Amino acid sequence: MDEIARTSKQLGALLRKTRKSLGLTQADLASRIDVRQATISDLEHGEREARLGTVLQVLAALDLELVVRTRTRGDAKHLEDLF
Repeated sequence: MDEIARTSKQLGALLRKTRKSLGLTQADLASRIDVRQATISDLEHGEREARLGTVLQVLAALDLELVVRTRTRGDAKHLEDLF
């Protein structure tokens, strides 16, 4: 699956969708990477500035990876959503 997440809310939705597709609860995922369930909840809701290390651990636990590439052009509305 290739999906683009440009905001913390978009990333959170992607993490939640993937976690659920794997049949994991937030508590299951938290246990796998030794964080609190509330940390997973906050990440999934895009409500928290996460440490990069935590995000990478969550991605790995969900068998996902981070890819950095040149940004595709979006319209002004999408740019406003970033800030």
